[in-house]
Amino acid sequence: MRTHIKFIVTNFLKSFLNVFLVMLSLVFILNILQEIEFFSGKNVGSYYPIYLSLMNTPSIIFEMFPFIFLISTQFYFIKLFNNDEINIFKYSGLKNLKIISILSISSFVIGIGIITMYYNLSSTLQSYYLEIKNQYSTDKSDYLAVINKNGLWIKDIVDDEINIINSSKINNNILSETFISTFDKNYELLKNIRSNRIDIKNNKWLIYDASVFEDNTSKKISILEFQTNFNQRKIESLFSNLSSLSILKLLDLRKNYKKLNYSLIDVDLQINKIFTYPFYLMLMTIFSSIIMFNTKKFKSSTFKVVIGLFFSVIIYYVSNFFNVMGVTEKIPLTFSIFSPLIILCILNTLLLVNINEK
Repeated sequence: MRTHIKFIVTNFLKSFLNVFLVMLSLVFILNILQEIEFFSGKNVGSYYPIYLSLMNTPSIIFEMFPFIFLISTQFYFIKLFNNDEINIFKYSGLKNLKIISILSISSFVIGIGIITMYYNLSSTLQSYYLEIKNQYSTDKSDYLAVINKNGLWIKDIVDDEINIINSSKINNNILSETFISTFDKNYELLKNIRSNRIDIKNNKWLIYDASVFEDNTSKKISILEFQTNFNQRKIESLFSNLSSLSILKLLDLRKNYKKLNYSLIDVDLQINKIFTYPFYLMLMTIFSSIIMFNTKKFKSSTFKVVIGLFFSVIIYYVSNFFNVMGVTEKIPLTFSIFSPLIILCILNTLLLVNINEK
């Protein structure tokens, strides 16, 4: 590796690690305060807020990496300008565009490391975090819902009766090919219900053309009301926190969703977000570099950082806007995912013109 490349990459990594550790500390402290408030009045050990904060912080940091890369790049250039090292590079024939290209490639490589190692670790910790947190949630109830290769499975307890529900397909508020087994609290079978169409819009389900098997007899009921703790919104919300799933689990979940005929929009958005993350981080590094070269004449480092943060917030809200439009199916999901990246890429390309003269 050439000396100047090694120097640029090494100093950029130092800047990145410094900003990363500062952000990690701040998020961890704020998390502790939030967990202390959550566990106030609950009979738990004093270490619980710290323990849960350790598990939740990495997932939050993952969402903040674009800002971390932007700020890291800015601090890298601030040091470069203050030490007059940028002029040394120029005298050595190293152009601004070359510096940016080295930083962008470094960011892309780090981004690949983030999605292959850091994300899988953070998702595992997030899964443990949610599992423990739910045990102390005020909304905790005796129910469970999972989606696997055999469809949607629900365990629900209503009036001391245990309902085990399995459905092969779900389309918005309609369950198809559904079988319900009802047990007493000792798990003695009370009855079975089979139906090809169940409306789950409300907690009181409407079972159409139900076949009821009870006391060794069977009967047909055109419309049967069935009380549960679940409705369409509740079921959808149970599978909305995809940040607790590793990449392999997300891909497996997608297969199960597809088999169940469940909407793939949320899981596709999460998968594509992960796989495009290195490009996003690279573009943010390029954008931050452009800002620093264009504000080099300003002496105030704080002003430069504020400008960078201002534009990064705009980029975040534009990206979030497209994601919301994609999730709500106002625009195609692929378009919602790649549009912010394309816009940022075009913006960077236009601003890179004459960058060597800065």
